[in-house]
Amino acid sequence: MGSGLERFKQTYGMRLFGWLKIPLLASVRPSVVELSETRCVVRVPLGWWTRNHLGSMYFGALAIGADCAGGLLAMDQIKRSGGQVSLVFKAFQAQFLKRPESAVYFICEEGEAIRSQVSRALASEERITEPMHIKAAVKTKEGGFEPVAEFTLELSLKRR
Repeated sequence: MGSGLERFKQTYGMRLFGWLKIPLLASVRPSVVELSETRCVVRVPLGWWTRNHLGSMYFGALAIGADCAGGLLAMDQIKRSGGQVSLVFKAFQAQFLKRPESAVYFICEEGEAIRSQVSRALASEERITEPMHIKAAVKTKEGGFEPVAEFTLELSLKRR
């Protein structure tokens, strides 16, 4: 896990990218909790903008959180490669396990698989598409995490 300043810079960069390129992403105020070569954790707060009519997190906000965690880890791997790769999500599947009634943490631990996918995309003229898995969880009163959703996104990469 990086320093507080490093996480601040990562969060600011993600939000700035959102405001410039995808304003809806920035509107849910995601924060980077952790970003490493292998793992990304993004937190989306539960608030007026992200809450549904039942008081839990709206499924659209959950989708944005999954997009942020997976997309940030993929963008980080692309940056580390030094190559020019375009990134898009081709498919999205979600399984909702429990109503999230507090901030949600989106956890993607696919760094090694993404690094391999980036390498294959850089070595090919073809678009390389692979599934990535993201877990969503809320903190419990005891300090642990309880799963609330699971996502599978198809990450599609192509050398530019």
